[in-house]
Amino acid sequence: MNAPALRDQFGRRIDYVRLSVTDRCDLRCSYCMPEGFKGFEEPEHWLSFDEIERLIGAFARLGVQRVRLTGGEPLLRRNIAELARRIAALPGITDLSLSTNATQLERHAQALKAAGVTRLNVSLDSLQQARVEKINGRDVLDRVMAGLAAAQAAGFAPIKLNMVALAGVNDDEIDAMVAFCMERGFVLRLIETMPMGDTGRHAEYLDLQPVKARLQRQFGLVETCLPGAGPARYLGTPDGRFNVGFITPISQHFCATCNRVRVAVDGTAYMCLGQDEKYEFRPLLRGGASDAEIDAAIRHAIDLKPEKHEFLDAPGKIVRFMSMTGG
Repeated sequence: MNAPALRDQFGRRIDYVRLSVTDRCDLRCSYCMPEGFKGFEEPEHWLSFDEIERLIGAFARLGVQRVRLTGGEPLLRRNIAELARRIAALPGITDLSLSTNATQLERHAQALKAAGVTRLNVSLDSLQQARVEKINGRDVLDRVMAGLAAAQAAGFAPIKLNMVALAGVNDDEIDAMVAFCMERGFVLRLIETMPMGDTGRHAEYLDLQPVKARLQRQFGLVETCLPGAGPARYLGTPDGRFNVGFITPISQHFCATCNRVRVAVDGTAYMCLGQDEKYEFRPLLRGGASDAEIDAAIRHAIDLKPEKHEFLDAPGKIVRFMSMTGG
């Protein structure tokens, strides 16, 4: 029997949870987490694997089908493949994916594939070693490349590369990244920065609409669709051998079709990246709540989901960093 559809007050079906398993990261990307940041969640506040399994199981009972493991850097969470296996086995979950910076991917790729992770998104903002070090705060390009090779060897396909496009920083590399993805069989996704925390507000924002129009002309791209629950709008070559997605929360937002909520490592569900509405599930999970009470809490949380973000109208509103929200 199919689970009932979980809908918010604006009629949007919510079938996708982005689950942060840690707020720690081994990089300090200029648009995400500042160097020297110390405001991490206490480990005793992290949801345990049992608590995560129970909460995601409740979301699945209510119609959620897709889960993405995020962070911080999710591969820093000990025994992450075991957690993936438990989530993939939950009734109703049909798609389990993971976002990673790939610095730890070489040693985890096979186990993740065996555990039931079906898709990978890998952050890669430059193909130049010096730029990677400048943007990410660490010299990790060789490790990322090794991780990508291991993921392909493990059978992940397609693998999506996420490139945050930064004006005057890496925007002159977009064509090189297109060529790299065409050669290696990766899907490229170009992402606009969002004004989250001081890092996001001070990032070098690039409007991707002119970039999209140029690439469409240059490569003869046509509109297409790819599997996944995310907000990217895709163009592809007519033969289907290359696809590029555009995630444009500022220049062309996608709020009307938003189908997701984010659950942070401490069990706080955030209804929108650009708003403050949230619901804390940890007290319920640790307070003896029944399944019915957790189901009711999820429905209440979904009712809090706002109609849209306010990144344009109130760019200084969200003070939390992206790593604190979860991917």
